[in-house]
This record gives sequence, structure tokens and C-alpha cells, in this order.
Amino acid sequence: MSWLLQGDVAIQYQTHRDLLDADRPDLRARIAREGWGKQLLDQRNPDGSWGLDFYRPKWTSSHYTLLSLKGLAIAPDQPIIRESIARILAGYKAVDGGIGCSRGDRKSDVCVNGMVLNYASYFGAPADDLCSIVDFLLCEHMKDGGFNCQSNRSGAHHSSLHSTLSVLEGIHEYARNGYRYRLDELQTAARRSREFILLHRFYKSDRTGDIISKRFLMFPYPPRWYYNILRALDHFQTAGAPYDARMQDALDSVADKCGKDGLWRREAAVPGKVFLVMEAPRGPSRWNTLMALRVLKAYGNAA
Repeated sequence: MSWLLQGDVAIQYQTHRDLLDADRPDLRARIAREGWGKQLLDQRNPDGSWGLDFYRPKWTSSHYTLLSLKGLAIAPDQPIIRESIARILAGYKAVDGGIGCSRGDRKSDVCVNGMVLNYASYFGAPADDLCSIVDFLLCEHMKDGGFNCQSNRSGAHHSSLHSTLSVLEGIHEYARNGYRYRLDELQTAARRSREFILLHRFYKSDRTGDIISKRFLMFPYPPRWYYNILRALDHFQTAGAPYDARMQDALDSVADKCGKDGLWRREAAVPGKVFLVMEAPRGPSRWNTLMALRVLKAYGNAA
């Protein structure tokens, strides 16, 4: 715990909030003025964007920078962030009602729109600006309970854990911030989506029991759009989902990654240009240690 409290102010704030059950608004206010939060805000262009466009280049785009700022738990009442989101919601609406990756897109991406709903809800976007995104996501909800970013493109017969988790995080943030439009339908979709993840025991085939992808057991930070079991378990505990025996394999896998020093490592980074490297790859990770501890706090004694 003392090691976490020596980290960036965003880590300090979330450690107090999530592990020590102490509200520290003074720490939260500092996230915009120092450390990782300030570094990301300082990269904002004069026109309110980051990078070259809403979705270019990948990790330095407005989209992923806003997602990172939300992940830091920066105070949501940031006027410049709200202005940037307003420009995105006004300028990148696709024909299908979602947010397109480029201006004038006819089709939008399910996974991207789950992430947009996540940070736009967190930063208090006007409810009317989110309605068409909600409509789009509910239209793409699949029969097996989850979501797949190919459902409105090449077609899909089975949901994707990547897309399902991104949409789940968006629905949770939407509900937590008091939005009401089609909320009952969204919460029903969220329950079915969590059941989809549980059916797969977080990382296994529901038919064979084999590991779907070894990447699901790796913990880079930030994860971007990529699914992994720690990110998924962190969503479940944030959403207040009760313990389910089908979590246990994933919980055991997370616990097994704890080193003898009580810390979790950061594994290989998602490749691509970035504004800052928060933690050295393969070294001790405050982010992963923080997330693992809050997951184990919620579920570690439940089995």
C-alpha cells in the first residue's frame, strides 16, 4: 500500500478511494495539474483535439486520450475536456447514429461507441447527445448476449469479448451518472453481456473449455480496446456484480501473477505511438497492482 501511495497522484487517489475507503478530493483535484493527467492535457491541440483526428493516430488520438483521462479518474468537471467531447459528438456522428471514426462515416464501430459512451457519460455530456449512440448500441446487441464490432460490417454470429467489455464499461458509466434514456434496456443488455463473459469463464471457449487467447491472460496498461481478464474482473467489481463460481479460474490466474514482493508486473505494451509511458514494460506495475487488489478485495474471500 505504501508503494502505491508513492506513485502518480492518480494512483494515490484511487488507492485511497478503492482500497482505503477514504475520499480524497484534494488528490483528485491535483490530477489535472500534475503527473500523467497534466501531461495528457498539455498535449491538447488548439482546436480541442489530440493527435491528428478523433481516431488518428490510434493511441494519441482524441478518442484514446479521453479514455486514458477517464481512466486516471480526473475530476469530470473539466471545461476543456467537455468542450472536446462536444466537438466529437457534433462532428463525427455517423449515418447509423453512432460516432464514426472519420467524419461522414456511414457505419460506426460498436467497440469504439462503447468507449465513447464510457468517457462521454463520465464527463457529463448532454443526455440528448448520447441518445443516438444508445440506439445504435442496442440495435447491435447480439442474441448470445454480447457485442461484436463486426456485427454491422462483415457480419458476426458470435459476440466478441473485446467489444462486449467496452460496451459494458460504457453502459455502467452511463447508468452511474444518472442518464435515463432507454436505461432499463441497457441494464438488461449489461446483465446478458456479463452472463456471456461468465459463460466463457472470462477466457475460455464455452464449447471446449480451451483458452481462447493467451493475450487474455496478459495485463498491459493501458489496455486500449483489448480485452484481458483483469480488466474484465475490474469491471465486474466496479459494477457491483456478485461473486459467481465461474469467476474463479480468472481470479486464480490473477492471484497467481502476484510476485513474491506482493506486486503485479506490467506486461508487454500495446504497440504504437504514445504521448507518455506511464510504467516500464515488464517492471512492477502500480496500475495492475491497484486493479488486482481491488478485484481481490471484492472477490478474494468469496469462494
